[in-house]
Amino acid sequence: MTVIKNRIKKILVPLDGSSNSIRGLDEAIRIARQSHATITGIFVISAPPVLAYQARIFKDKAFNNAKRILEKAQVRAAKNGILFYYKILSGDPGDIIVRLANSKDNGYNLIVMGHRGISAAKELFLGSVSNYVLHKSKIPVLIVK
Repeated sequence: MTVIKNRIKKILVPLDGSSNSIRGLDEAIRIARQSHATITGIFVISAPPVLAYQARIFKDKAFNNAKRILEKAQVRAAKNGILFYYKILSGDPGDIIVRLANSKDNGYNLIVMGHRGISAAKELFLGSVSNYVLHKSKIPVLIVK
């Protein structure tokens, strides 16, 4: 475990406010404490089809909700002595997470995420986003139940 501990410096944690994503954050905090890593929380706003005049209202509410969730996560990490950065992006959650993780410029060593989020579409054992990330990521993925 020492070899792995020394390699993990940046952890990516997708968050959506679900209890599963918070369990993923707690596990990432535990790993970060052991390896002296930083955590980047990401919230991806997946916009449903809405009329143009409703889109602005939806985006504002979604952004405010994402910011509230990520700021709570930041406080949770800080209480454990962990540096926590966050990003709010919009698009397809699985695709965005994988693109961030696979980009060498970002330098992430590990993705830690809950096995299922708050989306309405659920697969039998894994959520569709965690399943996508697990199969498409070029870096290790830890799925927390």
